[in-house]
Formats: sequence, C-alpha cells, structure tokens
Amino acid sequence: MASSPHLHPDHACLIVHGSDRPGIVAAVSAMITRIGGNIVAFDQYSDDPTGGAYFQRVVFHRPGFAADRPLIESEIAQTLAGFDLEWSLTDQSVPKRMAILASKQDHCLLDLLWRHRRGDLPVTVPMVISNHTTSAEDVRSFGVPFIHVPSVSGADKAASEAKILELLRGNVDFVVLARYMQILSSDFLSQLGVPVINIHHSFLPAFIGAEPYKKAKERGVKLIGATSHYVTDDLDEGPIIEQDTVRVTHGDTVEELVRRGSDVERQVLSRAVLWHAQDRVIRHGNHTIVF
Repeated sequence: MASSPHLHPDHACLIVHGSDRPGIVAAVSAMITRIGGNIVAFDQYSDDPTGGAYFQRVVFHRPGFAADRPLIESEIAQTLAGFDLEWSLTDQSVPKRMAILASKQDHCLLDLLWRHRRGDLPVTVPMVISNHTTSAEDVRSFGVPFIHVPSVSGADKAASEAKILELLRGNVDFVVLARYMQILSSDFLSQLGVPVINIHHSFLPAFIGAEPYKKAKERGVKLIGATSHYVTDDLDEGPIIEQDTVRVTHGDTVEELVRRGSDVERQVLSRAVLWHAQDRVIRHGNHTIVF
C-alpha cells in the first residue's frame, strides 16, 4: 500500500462541541500555544452565537505528541472545564481501522480497496466480510483478508450477527457498508459500539424495493444520486454525511442509469469515508457538521 498523504506525524486533531459562549476560541488557541503546539487548521461553526450549539475542529502540530499525549489531554481538560463542552483528541499519524461489509455488488467495495491501495484513504483495512463469495479473489488480490459469513433469516440471523460481531469488536474503529444488502439489528449496532457508514441510491422521487433504476426509467427521472450516512436504528434515516446527483435524460437506458448511479455511489461513499477518517464529521442529533 502507498503511504497516505493524509497521515501527518506529530499532528493531532481536537474536536470540541457543546454550548456556544464567548472565549472558546481564545482559550483553545492559548492552550495549544501553551503546550508548544502550532495550529495548522482551524474550523468552527455556531448555529446561534447566544447560547446555541458550537462546533470546532482544530488540527495542530506538536513535536513529541504521542509521548506527551496524557499531559496534553490533561491540559485540554483543565482548559475546557469552565465551558459546557465535550471534546475528543486523535493522533493524525495513526490510520483508523476500517472494516467493510459487502454483498454481491462490488463497485463500492473495490473502489474503496483501490483508493486504500493508492494511499488516498488514511485507513487500514483489517478485513472484508461478505455474505457472498463472488468478490473473494478480488479482495484477496489487494492483500486484504476476506471472510464469508452467509446471510440467514429468522432465528439464525442472530447467530450470523454474533459471528460478525466476534470478528469486528475490538479490531476496527468504524465499519463501511459497501452495498451490504442486509439490515443490521439494533442489538448488533449497540454491541458493535463504533460508527457504521452506509451508501444507498437516492432518487427524486425515491424508489423503494427491487429494480429502482428500472422504476426511475419508467418514471422519467431527470436526476439520480446517492446518499452516504451513519447507520442508526431507523433504516436509512441516520445523519447524512455526503450526497451528490447527476443529470440523466429520457435517452438513457436502464443499464446506463445503473452505470452512472454506480459512479456517483462510489464518489459519495469515498468522500464520506475520507472525511470520517480525517475527523471532519461531527454528529449533532440527526444531522452532521462537516468541516
């Protein structure tokens, strides 16, 4: 795998969110200076300057960050103690561990593995889990372990999810559903305990069920697109990370709609994965702030 240009030694990312009030920017900036750091990126957003919700993402360089991280975290905690804020700190030199769940459709799966091999995504891929074996050799050609867990229904579904949980828990930082055509149970999501990112086609209007592109063609849609979002208990209703659309015409065949839809799905999912891996996405209720 090529080295990722998104990984930076001695760089940290501080995420802050909570209630807005005067002095947050000054306090954080002074603290980073005090610990010997240098700010290289600073983004903030407030939905109401008089006590609204506040969001901040700061990337800073600090020599010896990994060794001194406990002291730095203590300094951050003391600095923000007087504010109504939550915070998290990540080491930008350490790639996140991303597992991929897939089914028969392989366009999103292989695109992510290709971008990973090129070094375009600051992640490692410890495993791909699929309920079909059709992409096994392709996945292994990228040097990534492929694990087959057949899809089942009824009482056996819990056993299937338990097997996947056994593989994932403690081994990954987030999971991507690369057109994984299975519904994950609420119990699975709560036990997994890490973010799950999904991708699905999105039309105006929406077409639910089998053969959505055929239905779109019959309806004469002029736009097709894709949505990437975090998975919650409500199917396809989680916080949206990224969306995009492409224009189509009456002259496009169903096959062309499928091809163009697959293209936009790949692009939307890869951007969502990149932004999540870079700690650019802050969840707030059922929506996101993306810096």
